Amino acid sequence: MVELLATQVQEMEIGQVLKALADEHRRRIIVELAADPLDGERTCNSFELPLSKQTVSHHFKTLLSAGLINQVNYGNRQGISLRRGEIEEKFPGLLSLLQTS
Repeated sequence: MVELLATQVQEMEIGQVLKALADEHRRRIIVELAADPLDGERTCNSFELPLSKQTVSHHFKTLLSAGLINQVNYGNRQGISLRRGEIEEKFPGLLSLLQTS
Protein backbone atom coordinates (compact mmCIF):
# COMPACT_ATOMS: atom_id res chain seq x y z
CA MET A 1 0.00 0.00 0.00
CA VAL A 2 1.38 3.39 -1.01
CA GLU A 3 -0.34 6.61 0.04
CA LEU A 4 0.12 9.46 -2.42
CA LEU A 5 0.64 12.69 -0.54
CA ALA A 6 -1.80 15.50 -1.11
CA THR A 7 -1.02 19.17 -0.70
CA GLN A 8 -0.72 20.31 2.92
CA VAL A 9 -3.60 22.45 4.24
CA GLN A 10 -1.49 25.60 4.51
CA GLU A 11 -0.35 25.11 0.89
CA MET A 12 -3.86 24.72 -0.56
CA GLU A 13 -4.52 27.65 -2.91
CA ILE A 14 -7.96 28.87 -3.90
CA GLY A 15 -6.92 29.30 -7.54
CA GLN A 16 -5.75 25.70 -7.84
CA VAL A 17 -8.86 24.42 -6.05
CA LEU A 18 -11.21 26.43 -8.29
CA LYS A 19 -9.31 25.31 -11.39
CA ALA A 20 -9.69 21.68 -10.28
CA LEU A 21 -13.41 22.21 -9.67
CA ALA A 22 -13.97 23.96 -13.01
CA ASP A 23 -14.39 20.59 -14.72
CA GLU A 24 -17.84 19.00 -14.38
CA HIS A 25 -16.43 15.47 -13.95
CA ARG A 26 -14.12 16.53 -11.12
CA ARG A 27 -16.99 18.39 -9.44
CA ARG A 28 -19.09 15.23 -9.73
CA ILE A 29 -16.34 13.21 -8.01
CA ILE A 30 -16.14 15.70 -5.14
CA VAL A 31 -19.93 15.93 -4.77
CA GLU A 32 -20.23 12.12 -4.68
CA LEU A 33 -17.48 11.88 -2.06
CA ALA A 34 -19.04 14.69 -0.02
CA ALA A 35 -22.41 12.89 -0.02
CA ASP A 36 -20.88 10.14 2.16
CA PRO A 37 -21.09 11.41 5.77
CA LEU A 38 -18.60 8.74 6.88
CA ASP A 39 -16.02 9.87 4.31
CA GLY A 40 -15.45 6.31 3.20
CA GLU A 41 -12.78 5.34 0.73
CA ARG A 42 -13.89 4.52 -2.81
CA THR A 43 -12.13 3.00 -5.78
CA CYS A 44 -11.57 5.05 -8.91
CA ASN A 45 -13.82 2.73 -10.92
CA SER A 46 -16.77 3.23 -8.55
CA PHE A 47 -17.49 6.67 -10.02
CA GLU A 48 -18.46 5.21 -13.41
CA LEU A 49 -17.31 8.24 -15.37
CA PRO A 50 -17.92 8.06 -19.14
CA LEU A 51 -14.24 8.71 -19.84
CA SER A 52 -11.10 6.83 -20.80
CA LYS A 53 -8.87 5.46 -18.02
CA GLN A 54 -6.21 8.01 -18.90
CA THR A 55 -8.65 10.90 -18.57
CA VAL A 56 -10.02 9.59 -15.28
CA SER A 57 -6.46 9.23 -13.98
CA HIS A 58 -5.75 12.83 -15.01
CA HIS A 59 -8.83 14.05 -13.11
CA PHE A 60 -7.80 12.25 -9.91
CA LYS A 61 -4.25 13.62 -10.18
CA THR A 62 -5.66 17.13 -10.58
CA LEU A 63 -7.87 16.73 -7.49
CA LEU A 64 -4.94 15.28 -5.54
CA SER A 65 -2.57 18.10 -6.47
CA ALA A 66 -5.23 20.65 -5.46
CA GLY A 67 -5.40 18.96 -2.05
CA LEU A 68 -9.06 17.93 -2.33
CA ILE A 69 -8.60 14.15 -2.06
CA ASN A 70 -6.33 11.51 -0.58
CA GLN A 71 -5.26 8.64 -2.80
CA VAL A 72 -3.89 5.25 -1.73
CA ASN A 73 -2.40 2.82 -4.23
CA TYR A 74 -3.13 -0.83 -3.39
CA GLY A 75 -1.30 -2.22 -6.41
CA ASN A 76 -4.14 -3.23 -8.70
CA ARG A 77 -6.57 -0.54 -7.49
CA GLN A 78 -6.56 2.92 -5.97
CA GLY A 79 -8.57 4.19 -3.03
CA ILE A 80 -9.89 7.74 -3.05
CA SER A 81 -11.20 9.69 -0.07
CA LEU A 82 -12.30 13.28 0.46
CA ARG A 83 -10.20 15.56 2.65
CA ARG A 84 -13.35 17.03 4.19
CA GLY A 85 -11.73 18.37 7.36
CA GLU A 86 -8.92 20.09 5.50
CA ILE A 87 -11.28 21.56 2.89
CA GLU A 88 -13.66 22.89 5.55
CA GLU A 89 -10.74 24.31 7.55
CA LYS A 90 -9.27 26.18 4.59
CA PHE A 91 -12.44 26.95 2.58
CA PRO A 92 -15.47 26.87 4.93
CA GLY A 93 -18.75 26.21 3.12
CA LEU A 94 -17.18 25.13 -0.18
CA LEU A 95 -18.48 21.56 -0.01
CA SER A 96 -21.99 22.72 0.93
CA LEU A 97 -21.96 25.12 -2.00
CA LEU A 98 -20.92 22.35 -4.40
CA GLN A 99 -23.61 20.01 -3.10
CA THR A 100 -26.37 22.58 -3.65
CA SER A 101 -25.31 23.59 -7.15
